Amino acid sequence: MFILAVTAAMALAQTSAQAPTSPQAASPAPSARLVSYDEAVRCAGLTQAASELEGGESRYGRTLYDAALYWSLAAMQAATVAGRNPAVAETEQTRARLDAVRRLSAGESEARATLQRCRQKAPRLG
Repeated sequence: MFILAVTAAMALAQTSAQAPTSPQAASPAPSARLVSYDEAVRCAGLTQAASELEGGESRYGRTLYDAALYWSLAAMQAATVAGRNPAVAETEQTRARLDAVRRLSAGESEARATLQRCRQKAPRLG
């Protein structure tokens, strides 16, 4: 289900990216910064795992879901820019999510700290 939502959002993002834009719209916001593919995959895995573990009923759970959606899209976009195979990129996200479920379920403090940094870097979607 999550991958389906991500795929739909990616298709929408690609359609939007192909639409003509004004010269001002083409320049990124001053606070925007690029992240590496590895960081995006790590954050996608952590936020997806945390979202699954928390559930979507609480406000925190919805925030995690939004962050997971953002990071999954960022990872796929970074994969595209890097010329990576999309199927391989999706598999790497799945591996990162499974590893993150294990680490978060074990209460690993480093995983929790990285999760918080990833959440802080993700924009608020709603």
